[in-house]
Amino acid sequence: MRNENPQLPPGAEKKKSRFGDTWKRLAENKAAMAGLFFLLFLIFMALTADLFFDYQKSCVDLNIASRLQWPSAEHWFGTDEFGRDMFARVVFGSRISLSIGFAAVAFGLFIGGIMGAVSGYFGGAIDNIIMRLCDIFLAVPMMLMAIVIVAALGTSILNLVIALAISCVPIFARIVRSAVLSVRDAEYVEAARAIGGKTGHIIFRYILPNCIGPIIVQTTLRIAATISNIAALSFIGLGVQAPRPEWGALLSGGRNFIRDSSYLATIPGICIMLTILSLNLLGDGLRDALDPRLR
Repeated sequence: MRNENPQLPPGAEKKKSRFGDTWKRLAENKAAMAGLFFLLFLIFMALTADLFFDYQKSCVDLNIASRLQWPSAEHWFGTDEFGRDMFARVVFGSRISLSIGFAAVAFGLFIGGIMGAVSGYFGGAIDNIIMRLCDIFLAVPMMLMAIVIVAALGTSILNLVIALAISCVPIFARIVRSAVLSVRDAEYVEAARAIGGKTGHIIFRYILPNCIGPIIVQTTLRIAATISNIAALSFIGLGVQAPRPEWGALLSGGRNFIRDSSYLATIPGICIMLTILSLNLLGDGLRDALDPRLR
């Protein structure tokens, strides 16, 4: 068929229409859009926190005269036991939680994606070895594995990212393997092999782009689970250490004052809940928008 727009390369209109169709279907899902807008707002606040607050003054320095003040016009989320502004600490805590969550999932997706693509494409003994390794890791609960790794390596942000990323690798490996198996024998892959395409080029140029749907959906869901695990590790003292603000650490500190200053535990808990809920809603919306059976 003749390309109606000579300024665009062949296939560009099809790609554009596919993206537009996916976005249109996603926009029709009000819950998914609400989750997306909340996440964009959260990311915007995390990136621009330095424009609104002085980190040292609001989140680190002590101000005993203002300790344990309930939410007011001056302190929107109140102050903690050291007189630090809770709103500033929650905003900077979102930066830490989101950055660790995205970094851990990105690393896990990279390693697990390569393992899954190699396993699904080659099959045979390579597939068996990689999948049995994944089964070994999956036999250990994600949270327990993260606790063991952090306890062994020490409590730091880098070690926390490594621990959470390792626990994500087998999950992404299985997802990508399943997606690759569904397209590796397609005609366009056979054509790429016939013209002498290299294995790496075929995998990254032809196979993985056609498996992007389930990968995107799983990524959003894993980020939600990772943020929950970050908060849990910080809550028990194996995550982000004081005085750095992190939602789980804020929740752990606020439990000691829950009787007289319940906002110290309630506000971080609500932030964790809304973030995870938004990611799950977005993941469900993306799954429906990218499912070809629903088109």
